[in-house]
Amino acid sequence: MTTFAPGLQKEILETREKALRINLDLRRYGTFAEIGAGQEVVRWFFRVGGAAGTIAQSISAYDMTVSDAYYGACERYVCQQRLQSMLDYEYHRDVEQLSEARGDTTAFFAFADTVSARNFKGTNECHGWLGVKFQAHPRDQDSQIIIHVRMLDTDNALQQEALGIVGVNLLYGAFFLHHEPEQLLESLLDGLSIQRLEIDMIEFSGIAFRHVDNRIMSLKLVQLGLSNAAMFAANGTMLQPSEVLYKKPILVERGSFRPVTNVNLDMLRCAREQFSKEPGVQSEAVVELFEITMNNLLASGELDYRDFLARVDLLAAVGKTVLISNYFEYYRLAAYLARYTKNRIVITMGAASLRELFDEKYYTHLEGGILESFGRLFKNDLKLYIYPFLDPETGDLTAVQNFEVIPKLRKLYGYLVDRGCIEQLNNFDESCLPIFSRDVLQKIRGRDVSWETMVPHEVVDIIKSRSYFGYRAPPKKPVEQSD
Repeated sequence: MTTFAPGLQKEILETREKALRINLDLRRYGTFAEIGAGQEVVRWFFRVGGAAGTIAQSISAYDMTVSDAYYGACERYVCQQRLQSMLDYEYHRDVEQLSEARGDTTAFFAFADTVSARNFKGTNECHGWLGVKFQAHPRDQDSQIIIHVRMLDTDNALQQEALGIVGVNLLYGAFFLHHEPEQLLESLLDGLSIQRLEIDMIEFSGIAFRHVDNRIMSLKLVQLGLSNAAMFAANGTMLQPSEVLYKKPILVERGSFRPVTNVNLDMLRCAREQFSKEPGVQSEAVVELFEITMNNLLASGELDYRDFLARVDLLAAVGKTVLISNYFEYYRLAAYLARYTKNRIVITMGAASLRELFDEKYYTHLEGGILESFGRLFKNDLKLYIYPFLDPETGDLTAVQNFEVIPKLRKLYGYLVDRGCIEQLNNFDESCLPIFSRDVLQKIRGRDVSWETMVPHEVVDIIKSRSYFGYRAPPKKPVEQSD
């Protein structure tokens, strides 16, 4: 039955209605290839009827030897590389074999998934890659959508059911909503909930999505609640967190980066140098993340996509990987990172942020208050590296050694310092201490050129060329005329 989302005008179709509509569309014809959780997606198309006009073939290459014979050898079977080889192989085979006979009236597609559903012992990570490579119209160039999902049901059968539903949603979105990618994104969990499935990576490519910015789509994953975090590389490529963070030491710096300044980079440099001295940490293996929270992006009340892109463009200019998260509380960020690694995790922050961390008003929702928060934050040997704060009015320098907390928390603070959970960064560049992002932003808007010395030169060039943050060239000085 067709329903409508409460308070919205968007039509919500049930899974069977979506599958039937695809089957009744005479243009659509392609292959389904599924590995690891049965043929849960194609099953819907067989079940609703009319599948003969839609399905060229259905394959379940469950055995690794068979999978390798079709798609080539691969180190990991549940990964983006395997999914891509499946999509490429099946799509190009259909197009090459069938275009001459029916290419004028048929828009070909290949759907694939490779999944690790709950095993018998319940000890594995339950996740999967799904994708569709397709022609929006007959004889069109190909387009593609890839997603990564985490399956949260504790029962194998329920996970397979959820996989089938999200697969149908993906195909329906590709065929009927490709011109509205944001609506397509919102429709992926139709018939499901975030308690059952999380989508933590999406990537659009090809002719139908030539105007889509995947960074915006990643941000919307978090904004819509389809995921609590999204990650992308400096070149704009979407990243799947588990593949980037798996078993790696992780260094995170949280900030607004509006814009990224010399002090942000100096803080990371100091932390990197200190982190490399930790036992068992190989500096070349450390994953560095610049994290921006949704709370920060929504600080002005609503999401400004241009402002968001300005920040990430500047972080990209200095070669940084960006993490967008919905983890305002640091202990939730720590739990998220610990999901992917047993290696060392460090969060670096300024002394001003440390003061906020010890503010009890942020923990009233926890039964154990600030003690529970810190217990979660530091339970996996996580460390905080603290960058000093220079008070612009008094000139006083606040560091771990002279950091003041309220009397009842002094023993807790002393315990964390003595235990090595909170460490001071001492190898800082003193010339960076007077720099604050808010001052840089004010100078940019006030056409005060001194801001250019406070940020990396790559950042200066981009702010000027793209007029970010209200930049306008300073007024030209009048030319003095001689008598």
